[in-house]
Amino acid sequence: MSSISTRDSTAAGHADSSALRLGTGLMKLGAAAFVGYAVIFFVRNFTDSFLELGIGPGEVSVGKDQIQQFSPSLYDYISHLHIAVSGFIAATGVAVVFLSWFGVRRGHMWAWVGAVAAPVLGLAVALPAHYPYGFDTIGHLGLIYLATVIFVAGALLSLKGLRETGS
Repeated sequence: MSSISTRDSTAAGHADSSALRLGTGLMKLGAAAFVGYAVIFFVRNFTDSFLELGIGPGEVSVGKDQIQQFSPSLYDYISHLHIAVSGFIAATGVAVVFLSWFGVRRGHMWAWVGAVAAPVLGLAVALPAHYPYGFDTIGHLGLIYLATVIFVAGALLSLKGLRETGS
């Protein structure tokens, strides 16, 4: 047990790197923004807006009421997808916050790899489907792009800090 404590306190010394401190702060901010986006996504499902942020009549020719009138079961299916996707976005954000805060900040490269891989995988799967269908509006993807830019800046800065400390 003492070797774990020694290893943790040694790794905690890596947090002295300003690049690592600032980088993990930006990673946590970007990941928290993913959670915020998920909350917006979730709440809109239960409002008259129903459709995702930034998606309106220009992208989808019907709204909540028309979908319900056309097919209540289709409405329920779309609603369940909104809820599920918002849950996975939020879960990814929470996991990345904790990996960044308690792993990357302490100088653990494995935590950096996990913190970067999770949102990269999610975005690599989700983003391409927006473009062929015209769902790539700035109102829809803008907040995710902003969170991603903040997160990537933090990830690169953290990586610099990890490399400087020899992690």
